[in-house]
Amino acid sequence: MKQLEQVEVKPVCRLAYVKHKQADRLAVRFAFNRPLIEQVKQLEGVRWSAEKRAWLFPYDPDSLEALKVSLSQWFEVEMPEPVPPNVLPSLSDTHQKAISQFETWLESRRYSANTIRTYVNALNTFLRFYRNKAVAEITEGDIIRFNKEYILANKFSASYQNQVVNAIKLFFQTQERRKVDVNLVHRPRREHKLPNVLSKEEVKAILDVLTNTKHRAMLSLIYACGLRRNELLQLRLTDVDSKRMLIFIRQSKGKKDRIVPVGSKLIELLREYFVQYRPKAYLFEGQKTGNPYCGRSLTLVLHKAVEKAGIKKKVTLHWLRHSYATHLLESGTDLRYIQELLGHKSSKTTEIYTHVSTSAIQKIKSPFDDL
Repeated sequence: MKQLEQVEVKPVCRLAYVKHKQADRLAVRFAFNRPLIEQVKQLEGVRWSAEKRAWLFPYDPDSLEALKVSLSQWFEVEMPEPVPPNVLPSLSDTHQKAISQFETWLESRRYSANTIRTYVNALNTFLRFYRNKAVAEITEGDIIRFNKEYILANKFSASYQNQVVNAIKLFFQTQERRKVDVNLVHRPRREHKLPNVLSKEEVKAILDVLTNTKHRAMLSLIYACGLRRNELLQLRLTDVDSKRMLIFIRQSKGKKDRIVPVGSKLIELLREYFVQYRPKAYLFEGQKTGNPYCGRSLTLVLHKAVEKAGIKKKVTLHWLRHSYATHLLESGTDLRYIQELLGHKSSKTTEIYTHVSTSAIQKIKSPFDDL
């Protein structure tokens, strides 16, 4: 009988991300072994923490793989969970300067405030992930790795993933003067969600429970003209032409102006509101004269009205815009006119309402009825 060969079993070493003294650290834990401890103590930057009961290393995504290689000669290494957002290292001064220059470029090109904020935050996260790597040294492979080890590992949304990739692509094209092949990065398939739509009866029920003239005028105007929330809040007194029964929407999404018609019923409601509140600059002002009404407050107004109307759906202000477009389509309005009224750049955006219009669908007779 042959003698069984003895197989050396390495002790298990577990890695984890921890916060220690306001700094991000990589914790290394393993069963007590004096010779191994002496060897670990020789590694660069290591410190023992009695509080964490672990050996702590400076956190650095780039050196994580190198640390694993160093430890694997003694241990069976268990890698940590995905890098959580709150333990990314702070920005280096060089990266901070690069982001500031990118932000200045976006502002000079008149990107919207929301786009600038989104792109800057996305780039901030990406460069924090590669804190110790010069921008000039970052490759497409690094973007793929960031996508896999940070975005996908943390299960962030598909929209956030696309925002980050778009921001990185634009940054390298404009600031580094080099193209990044984002096709190498696995991007999510575009989601095709149908817009949420209320029936005319539901819209009427919501508006009918509003006893405050200002609140009723604001929500009525969103539905009656298909406005976005910010379009409503940025309306000025001079944007309402009561004689021609038109409202001017200026420099909205995509820096576009447009005109939308308003009916006599709504004009009368707006006149009633004006006499009662006497706004000075904006059509709808907050508690402080001359300042636009707060968007958050308007959202709360809608939620209370929906609840009071007995509607169980999680209605948002944008549902009123979707309902406006769908009800126009169901009443026979040409899709091209709806596109203009909504301010859509592409007709494909407007065509989505054909999928939620029930006027034609309801006429279809199920074969079950013939059984």
